[in-house]
Amino acid sequence: MPKNLHPAAQVLEEMNALNLKLARGHRMLQRIKDEQVKIATADKEVVLRQDKTTLYRYKPTAKRRIGTPVLVAYGQVGRYTMTDLQEDRSLLRNLLSLGVDVYAVDWGSPSRGDRWLSFEDYVEVYLAGCVEHICAAHGLPAINLLGICEGGDFSLCYAALHPQRIRNLILTITPVDFHQDQAEGRPGHGLINLWARSLEDEDIERLIEANGNLPGELMSHAFSQMTPAASLSKYNLGLLDTFDDEGKLLNFLRMEKWLADRPDHPGEAAKQLLINLYKNNELARGEFRIGERTVDLRAITSPVLNVYAKDDHIIPPPTTRALGALVGTRDYTELGLPGGHVGVFVSGKSQGVLGKGIVDWLGARD
Repeated sequence: MPKNLHPAAQVLEEMNALNLKLARGHRMLQRIKDEQVKIATADKEVVLRQDKTTLYRYKPTAKRRIGTPVLVAYGQVGRYTMTDLQEDRSLLRNLLSLGVDVYAVDWGSPSRGDRWLSFEDYVEVYLAGCVEHICAAHGLPAINLLGICEGGDFSLCYAALHPQRIRNLILTITPVDFHQDQAEGRPGHGLINLWARSLEDEDIERLIEANGNLPGELMSHAFSQMTPAASLSKYNLGLLDTFDDEGKLLNFLRMEKWLADRPDHPGEAAKQLLINLYKNNELARGEFRIGERTVDLRAITSPVLNVYAKDDHIIPPPTTRALGALVGTRDYTELGLPGGHVGVFVSGKSQGVLGKGIVDWLGARD
């Protein structure tokens, strides 16, 4: 832009530049096809189905370096597809390229008919079924389990109840002590914790009763309210910033596709998550029950790698790092990564750190 323009001329120049940028963006959006915005495209096959739960095994892309397979278990609040958002931003592809035999569990899309599914179903039926299948397929007594977010809580419960089936346990951005959200005094961190504690048990029960499940749309709204400025500006300022680079625009659209595909959370399991864990903090207190059994984290004696995001406003680091004082293993390692809750998996900086950190840790214990 020429210097020393009259203010009115400068405004016209800026408006012209903005209009040209909007026109470029419009042309790019018209040119982009649906198949370019696909996510979770790593080559895989279905090896087990139980009701709506599907177990995938991924096709190897490199010589096997880690002998024991890794099962990836995401939570119910989002989909496992976050771990394979696109080719160059994929935890699963990174693990495959480093010689890991990777499995992943997809919980499917719960409907109102699944409202009575509980933590016991997901831990002792679906997750347990996946573990048993992998052990039988490989002739192994135990596997490596990698739990993410709420899937990390499923994994902790399973590892505590079936320690003989877990060779190594990896957790990423997993809440453990749900009352540690204010430990660092960081405003805006842990608002889901505050929201859950502000509700009476009856409020949560009425919410589930009215909907059958915990609606995915409600959780999407709750997450968007945690970063209101970013949520309000992403479709104007954020989207506008991508109009100079088609690759950035595709990244933006893939993330939006993942965010728009948030499933409902089965009602009974959602009540346990909000009341037993968020409100009553029963997992950290050693009081959480799966069926007739109490989950005692001290029963976890396998090596544990606990990965957290240093700027995670959804699962604040202290809620995750509390695990070190609660598990029974002496082989406990923490890995803190820069970035936020989702950035750990999809940011450019994390691509060379998270997968390699996991594989190096596993390699020393394989």
